[in-house]
Amino acid sequence: MTDKVHLGHRARKRFGQNFLFDESIIDKIVSAIDPKPEDNLVEIGPGLGAITEPVAELSGHLTVVELDKDLAQRLIEHPFLGPKLTVNQGDAMTFDFASLVRDDKKLKVFGNLPYNISTPLLFHLFEFSDHIEHMHFMLQKEVVKRMVAGPGSKTFGRLSVMTQYYCNAMPVVEVPPECFKPAPKVDSAVIRLIPKKPEQRTAKSVKILNTVCLEAFNQRRKTLRNSLGNLLTAEELTSIGIDITLRAERLSLQQFIDIANWIYDNKQ
Repeated sequence: MTDKVHLGHRARKRFGQNFLFDESIIDKIVSAIDPKPEDNLVEIGPGLGAITEPVAELSGHLTVVELDKDLAQRLIEHPFLGPKLTVNQGDAMTFDFASLVRDDKKLKVFGNLPYNISTPLLFHLFEFSDHIEHMHFMLQKEVVKRMVAGPGSKTFGRLSVMTQYYCNAMPVVEVPPECFKPAPKVDSAVIRLIPKKPEQRTAKSVKILNTVCLEAFNQRRKTLRNSLGNLLTAEELTSIGIDITLRAERLSLQQFIDIANWIYDNKQ
């Protein structure tokens, strides 16, 4: 059980806590974030401060959102970090990140996201993309693969479409389990997300786009004629220029947007 205790804190499974301690990986992540004194930096799940400390040293100040009350209090009382942090003890899944924007300065968000809630947390953050300059997150390696997957890939799915609708996404570094305490049972990776400009996001309803993705990928092996049958007829899909014999993984991001916009225009 001692491998679950790091720097005097026992990792809590319900919070998905795995603490990064590998200095070379930490350096690569901090270099990717590139913190500066003028930045509006926000860390989700700072934990024991492995990334927080070097970022605070370079920037002078940052805001953190930490769910664990004990860890939040530990950060507040930290002799070096405490004065450099604004600590928000609460759930990032419901946090209003727009409230952190100051003087029209967009946020630079980063964190080691709990793997058990990473996808819904990403979707929550996408809602604030107009307030964010860039994001760097540690995630399960397979999640990163899905986020950057292109059409035709077996890993291309709803997360791929919605990530790439909101952001330009690129992997930064892979992180093996032994870089954490306790070591997770999966490989990890860091991804860089740069939100697209509003004019680049052309879906008339993100809700409909998400619904199209849910339906299309719910039964991946079915052709679009069948998987999207609850939303459109075969004739309607064909009129949009969609090959109804394809599976969802063969469509491009733009084709998903086209389908969603057709539904918005014709079925509202």
